[in-house]
Amino acid sequence: MTQLNAPTTVSIVAEGANAEGGGGLPFDPFLLIMLVVFGFLIFSMFRRSKKTQQQQRQLHDTLAPGVEVMTTMGLFGTILSVDKDENKAVIEISPGNTATVHLQAIGKAVNPPAADAASEPTVPDSPAGLDEDPTLRDENGPDDQRPGTGRA
Repeated sequence: MTQLNAPTTVSIVAEGANAEGGGGLPFDPFLLIMLVVFGFLIFSMFRRSKKTQQQQRQLHDTLAPGVEVMTTMGLFGTILSVDKDENKAVIEISPGNTATVHLQAIGKAVNPPAADAASEPTVPDSPAGLDEDPTLRDENGPDDQRPGTGRA
């Protein structure tokens, strides 16, 4: 009887490597690039996840009665009480209406902007006050371009 020797995978790979002149597996730059890209994607996913967890932890540290919040479903309300043991918060949506929500359902703390008198534009009480402010003066004259007024 004749015995057939089937070539194994190892011998085929070794023959291919020897045919190219190398002693081991051939170097594939595409494989190296793919591994680097795959490693970068995994690194960025873990970094984004860690950043999100840190932001969520900071939000939970700021939750206290009286803070205005927005839930992930878009409800705005003011926190009445926080129970960190049960992960629940009671928020007042409108006067007399409360809702109990999970702490993870609170999307962000809404801080109303501080009203500075200097940042608000001042409006004069009379039309004569408009001429006093040079930034509000119109150098080209009135914009009245209705027919029959004599202006073009």
